[in-house]
Amino acid sequence: MIDSRQVLRYRTSVQQLDREEGALADTAVLDLGAQETGPDGAMWALAVRGVAPEEADLVWLWTLRGAPHAYRRSDVASVAAAVAPWSEADAAKRIFDASKPLKAAGIPVLEALDAVADQMKAIVTAPMVKGEMSQRLHEVMPEAYQRYCRSCEAVHMYEQPFRLAAVRAGLELEPHTSPPVLKPIKGFEEAKEFPQRLDPVRAYLHLCGPATVKEVAEYLDSPVKEVKAHWPEDAVEVEVAGESRWILAGDEAALREADAEAVRLVGPYDLLLQSRDRRLLVDDPAKAKALWPVLGRPGAVLAGGRIAGLWRPRKSGKKFTVNVEPWGRLTAGERKAVGAEAERLAAFRGAALSGVGYAG
Repeated sequence: MIDSRQVLRYRTSVQQLDREEGALADTAVLDLGAQETGPDGAMWALAVRGVAPEEADLVWLWTLRGAPHAYRRSDVASVAAAVAPWSEADAAKRIFDASKPLKAAGIPVLEALDAVADQMKAIVTAPMVKGEMSQRLHEVMPEAYQRYCRSCEAVHMYEQPFRLAAVRAGLELEPHTSPPVLKPIKGFEEAKEFPQRLDPVRAYLHLCGPATVKEVAEYLDSPVKEVKAHWPEDAVEVEVAGESRWILAGDEAALREADAEAVRLVGPYDLLLQSRDRRLLVDDPAKAKALWPVLGRPGAVLAGGRIAGLWRPRKSGKKFTVNVEPWGRLTAGERKAVGAEAERLAAFRGAALSGVGYAG
């Protein structure tokens, strides 16, 4: 029987959270993309995996779920092909309610994404703030592409077509900009095919497996039917905590033999916390609600082959502290390791650590 802790040990290993040093080329999470949300986003995800790359070696793109992700720059053409919608139905699901006015106007969603991308490519010839590009698109795109936004009290493009069309237009995000700044990718041309490791279904099963079809579909914002149609032939069924799940055949032995344990301060949007089986990772509803609130997510303390608590950084003037809320007793060794990880976070943030505080 494979239990939840065995699954977490497997993911700790395959996502390389147990290594001290690594290279950008073999950092597996970059095959699926490292999400860039908040100050402890993609670069912190790489730091806790022992990688400190030059930003020039990475590219930031709006891809899966319209979220910003970092990838190897050398992969950019293949990533664009790998994250593209498979079909009209898939594209419609990925842009949510934006598909309704397009359908009413008789405009296929895939054609719509290409139309937006063509305009984006013509508009953005140098770095441009998102708001300016949005205004320029508003001026040239037909009514079916736009909506009235109550929060802005203005009419502008639907958000998901805007984001998903950007990579089709060959646009990348300037890292760490808020509001986002987009610019053309030099020499960009979408690849006609891509390596298996960048296939998002395979990558999810490898990095976040074992998983169900529904979980993969939720991660990709794709219809279950489409995910089934693109299900790997070498996926095998395994039983986890009494439930049938799937993993790549080549990973089954690693799953059953996994014994990786590490102490890490995992960022709020790290891939370890992005899998769609939250109940498997954290079976206490109150703890799950605290780890994945609607707003203001904390990070997770990974220790002893389990998610062992929450952490939040706090900076006040020159003081930088890390507040930890453990979900039970941490051993002396685990506390010492948490302190070392807090030191690493402070250095990453360009600050000196003032201390680690423990709640409870």
